[in-house]
Amino acid sequence: MPPSRFEPSIIKNKIKREEIANKNKKAKSQDKLQRRLARAKLEANDPTAKKKRLSTNVPRTLDNMREFDPSFLTADPSSSSQTQDGPSSSSGEPSYDENAEDLASDPFAAYFNSEEDPNIPPKVLITTSPKASKPTYEFCDEIVGIFPGAEFIRRKKGKGFEVGRIAGWAAGRGYKHMVVVNEDMKKPNAITLIHLPNGPTAYFKLTSIELTKQIYGHARATPHNPELVLNNFVTRLGHTVGRMFQTLFPPLPEFQGRQVVTLHNQRDFLFFRRHRYAFRSPEKVALQEIGPRFTLKLRSLRKGIPAVFNLAEEPKGLEFDVDESKSSAEETLDSDENKQNAFEAPEKVVPPKQDDYLWKWKPELETTRRTFFL
Repeated sequence: MPPSRFEPSIIKNKIKREEIANKNKKAKSQDKLQRRLARAKLEANDPTAKKKRLSTNVPRTLDNMREFDPSFLTADPSSSSQTQDGPSSSSGEPSYDENAEDLASDPFAAYFNSEEDPNIPPKVLITTSPKASKPTYEFCDEIVGIFPGAEFIRRKKGKGFEVGRIAGWAAGRGYKHMVVVNEDMKKPNAITLIHLPNGPTAYFKLTSIELTKQIYGHARATPHNPELVLNNFVTRLGHTVGRMFQTLFPPLPEFQGRQVVTLHNQRDFLFFRRHRYAFRSPEKVALQEIGPRFTLKLRSLRKGIPAVFNLAEEPKGLEFDVDESKSSAEETLDSDENKQNAFEAPEKVVPPKQDDYLWKWKPELETTRRTFFL
């Protein structure tokens, strides 16, 4: 009895088995083509048939299969849409953008409502984990060029230099943000973003790093204040994270620099890109990437700033730890201006409190698809 055309695996001869498999594959593709032609002919005569097919044939993707967490931070944003007459959702919840209570409890409201000159960029302190390696210093050198008011200070080795103590030191000297780049296996793997002086503190996993020199045909950066674009930050937690990134840039971008920084949220991953508008003609415009590019994923959002646990150990002085082999980010620390900004022991260190998490990532959220948090 000859073998079935759909069961070539029972044929022991390899050559014959491949021939039967190729014939079955060709026959299957021909059947699919005939069905497509017949369907196209039918839909040409009946336009409603195509609309009906598209409405029922919806592919299953990660986004449309999500189950939203019922908490107020990660609720479904579509359930709180608001019109001009008032809330239009069945639950009666107001829109996040127009909710006065959200604006009143916004931890960044003081920054946006301050009377300071908006043209002056906020001071951002960038440092690393202890005993950082050269790739981490190179990445810090890249992000110093991203934020207009950023300044890099190398973190000294040894005890007494906890993140919370350094954050209190920076807050007392007018810094608005603190960025700590962590590393693992001599590669940057995480970023801790602290809003000073009262928090919150966000912890991001860092992946897919490509420096400017690794991007083919990259543009050259200029010191202009870039335009910030935030995509898909729709939930309350997303608004908090988005406002946190907004405070890193001056509210008034310099459009003559033609630079734009984009943070695109997709499947809870934040894709960072920086481009420049290139006007090829009066009618056409293109984007030329400046770099760097990397991907962030929020793992936790905490109230306040990190606490200091070993209060008995007072640092003798937060100073520079200069090494003979220095990268470009380290070489900038040799100037007198940067030495004046070196870590020094504050007169009085007030230990911050260890507050609860606003939100924390859990591994089981990945399997249940309750992951639409931003």
